[in-house]
Amino acid sequence: MSDNHLVQQRLDQVALADGTTVSYASVGAGRPLVYVMGWLTHLRLSWELAAERALYEALAQGCRLVRYDRAGCGLSAAVDRPASLAFELEQLAAVAATLDEPFDLMGTSMGAPVAVAWAAAHPDTVRRLVLYGGWARGDDLSPPAVREHVLGLVESHWGLGSDVLTDIFAPDADPPTRAELARYQRACSSAATARALLALSYELDVSDLLGAVRAPTAVVHRAGDRAAPVAQAEALAAGIDGAQLVVLPGRSHIPYAGDRDELVRVIRRFLGLPVARRRADGLTARQREVADLVSRGCTNREIAARLGIDERSAEGHVERIRLRLGFRSRTQIAAWYGARRDLL
Repeated sequence: MSDNHLVQQRLDQVALADGTTVSYASVGAGRPLVYVMGWLTHLRLSWELAAERALYEALAQGCRLVRYDRAGCGLSAAVDRPASLAFELEQLAAVAATLDEPFDLMGTSMGAPVAVAWAAAHPDTVRRLVLYGGWARGDDLSPPAVREHVLGLVESHWGLGSDVLTDIFAPDADPPTRAELARYQRACSSAATARALLALSYELDVSDLLGAVRAPTAVVHRAGDRAAPVAQAEALAAGIDGAQLVVLPGRSHIPYAGDRDELVRVIRRFLGLPVARRRADGLTARQREVADLVSRGCTNREIAARLGIDERSAEGHVERIRLRLGFRSRTQIAAWYGARRDLL
């Protein structure tokens, strides 16, 4: 695969029987890996969030990663239909119908119980199943009083609610990533949609469906996950015949926060994909040097002094890096390189 192949995602839409449109994105080439994302999503903004994009680029090497925005989120239009597991499965079915072969299926967070329900109902479509940060019974995630407090906060004070949830979802993320993540959540949907989908997360119960899953399954979880207790991962693995349980260190619920690289290695090994020692990014050796210095907080003048070039050349390198990676700011370059430094 060429370096450029992973640089841009391809966007498209699919329509449900009732006219609901769902936007989906593909990146990479090869056998499909359908990725059912968590609570709130935005295909374009998630691609611009450096740490999240690095996760998708890593997963897409050697396969075709397919993600979608659930109705009411991101690039998918708002709808009047209430959130439900049946509606979630309709959306997944519409995306799956664009594929002409069995696929690997990965569900993260709220997407995990949705993926379980799909795999139980459509065993012939799923090659392998990965469940990350998921649960069998949403009712067991937290006490009722805590759930009601969080739902009320999201509904009445979406700005504060997104900040609180970011602290829960990504305690191991660096401050710039956490700030971007809070803004990102608010841009994904309205407060009403956010509340409805969070409420659905608490309502989902697939415990009775686990025994019907036939696909080889890996249940991956972080030991200190504050949003979904590790006991839920244990319940998923115990209920699915032959499932592998992999508990990783860390507290972050969001897959691209914390030790993303080890998570990617576990998933790729299970799916039978090569575990790359380094990621292709399309940058020249000099551009990687510049990106490294940007990530360390150097100004263009400081970069020029360190590399023995003039300041205008340093500025040009930064601009070409920004354009190559599709970023809008120097901060995004810094966050992206910082997240990938040990792989470059």
